[in-house]
Amino acid sequence: MTDAVIVDIIRTPSGKGKPGGALSGTHPVDLLAHTLRTLVERTGIDPERIDDVIIGCVDQGGEQALNVARNAVLGAGWPESVPATTIDRQCGSSQQALHFAAQGVLSGAYDIVVAGGVESMSRVPMGSPVAGADALGSAVRERYPEGLVNQGVSAELIANKWGFDRATLDEYAARSHRLAAETAAAGGFANELIGVPVTDAEGNQVEFSADETVRGSTTAEKLAGLPTVFGTEKMAARFPELDWRITPGNSSPLTDGASASLIMSAEKAKELGLTPRARFHDFAVAGSDPLFMLTGPIPATEKVLARSGLGMDDLDVYEVNEAFASVPLAWAAELKADPEKLNPRGGAIALGHPLGASGVKLMATLVNTLEATGGRYGLQTMCEGGGMANATIIERLG
Repeated sequence: MTDAVIVDIIRTPSGKGKPGGALSGTHPVDLLAHTLRTLVERTGIDPERIDDVIIGCVDQGGEQALNVARNAVLGAGWPESVPATTIDRQCGSSQQALHFAAQGVLSGAYDIVVAGGVESMSRVPMGSPVAGADALGSAVRERYPEGLVNQGVSAELIANKWGFDRATLDEYAARSHRLAAETAAAGGFANELIGVPVTDAEGNQVEFSADETVRGSTTAEKLAGLPTVFGTEKMAARFPELDWRITPGNSSPLTDGASASLIMSAEKAKELGLTPRARFHDFAVAGSDPLFMLTGPIPATEKVLARSGLGMDDLDVYEVNEAFASVPLAWAAELKADPEKLNPRGGAIALGHPLGASGVKLMATLVNTLEATGGRYGLQTMCEGGGMANATIIERLG
């Protein structure tokens, strides 16, 4: 049986997902096209040999409509014969792209695939494609007559259920910024980051090359002064047991970014003289309670561990997406995870969460962390809107 391997994996720096952010002047198609071109330049692969391009994107409207993946392939200058598709599994969209790409290789349907993601939250605001429409329909509303909630309220419910007070959440958030700043200062992100040409406020062409969302001077004491944001009058009446502790400081920021990876069979990599960096060991996807929608990483991790035959002690690093601080904390409590192995280079609270791009973005960090530490196995998992999660175990090669 063949192995599906990662030959290379890259991401853009995270730009603040609002007007004036470093990437806010860059069209998402152009941002992804630049990332695809850079992946080809780094690996030397002939794009004509790529069987498919699978891209994650959550808000597929406006400038991200009409199959942003195909538009980026054309914008990258690749042959018109290279197909592409855009997929949506909410925040896990590009992690699912990784799964589809690797599974296609394992099945024999593909030899060479690109999996990636893109999200411009400054240009296509979160939720804007819905535009006030009813995205659920009567059947879902009948099943959940009290109504579902947004992810921030879900994060509050998780914090309450697992007993994480405001100080615990803020301390975790400050840790994320500290670790990310330390990693950046030591050059730890250098092999995954690619520069993006942008125009600055003065109209000069410059290269954007460092994550804009990291605040190394952040402390739990500073974060304690931020207001909570999800305890509206309606939600407070519905959930009187909550004391409301989620703030912008212990949540991931709105972010722009893109990511891409080159995946192929081990045999094809050998034939082309390419050195694989990691292989896919196992995959899982799970559904969970859509009210507590951010708990999906717990059953997804249990599922992938059972499939793989590995235990938590066999894993050297865990990348658990920090949509909100309560998410990785609840995951770690349930799985009895080693806190030192959890997001050791910081996470989305500091490094940003460009929705559709985050799955491959996290995988880039995981691959580089394993290489830097000599670890063998790494786990990635992330919560997803509607109550789902993907989990992936990779094995470092070389």
